[in-house]
Amino acid sequence: MRINKTAHLLAAAVLGVALAGVAGPAVADDDPENGVELSVTIEPNTTPGQVSMTVAGNGGVSLQEDGSNAAARQFVGTLPTVTVTDSRRPEEIPAGDFWAVVGQAGEFTATGGSAPPIGPQYLGWRPRLLSDSTSGAVEAGEPVSSVISDGTGAPTVGLQGQELLVSTANSADEIGTWEVNADLLLRTPADVAAGEYRSTLTLSLFNQS
Repeated sequence: MRINKTAHLLAAAVLGVALAGVAGPAVADDDPENGVELSVTIEPNTTPGQVSMTVAGNGGVSLQEDGSNAAARQFVGTLPTVTVTDSRRPEEIPAGDFWAVVGQAGEFTATGGSAPPIGPQYLGWRPRLLSDSTSGAVEAGEPVSSVISDGTGAPTVGLQGQELLVSTANSADEIGTWEVNADLLLRTPADVAAGEYRSTLTLSLFNQS
């Protein structure tokens, strides 16, 4: 299509120059031999689709103190954007298929010191879906609070077990790409020992039928 359009524009430009010195009407050249026949062969797509997950800028998250009070020390950050892509065709998705991303934190252990570890039950999150779900089938998980309540009414269980970040109940309802992140809130006892602590938050993608 692009070749034909370009040829048409060039012909019009030449015709305009010719008309400047010709009094008679212009005659278009409709000779079919001047046309360019186009063809393309598209082979069947035999590569099966899949459900995959990536984490953007995975250089870690440094939690910063914000919102501490007499009840707890609070340290906050933002989970890097997590992207879930379902590239399957509708006919590849079994009935009842669903996928979910869950997160679970390990202990915060002090580096270069003897301070006792901070358990994963003190880390909570508030998942947030960044992409539109056209059908509403893809949803972010519910907030989870530290065992020291953040006052929102979220379950005070922390991320010691696998907690839901994002999921769909039925994969066939919507196929595409979605982005999600989460606010992270570490709420520790007010008398927590000073020091630098490190933990690992493990994200796992499950796809089941």
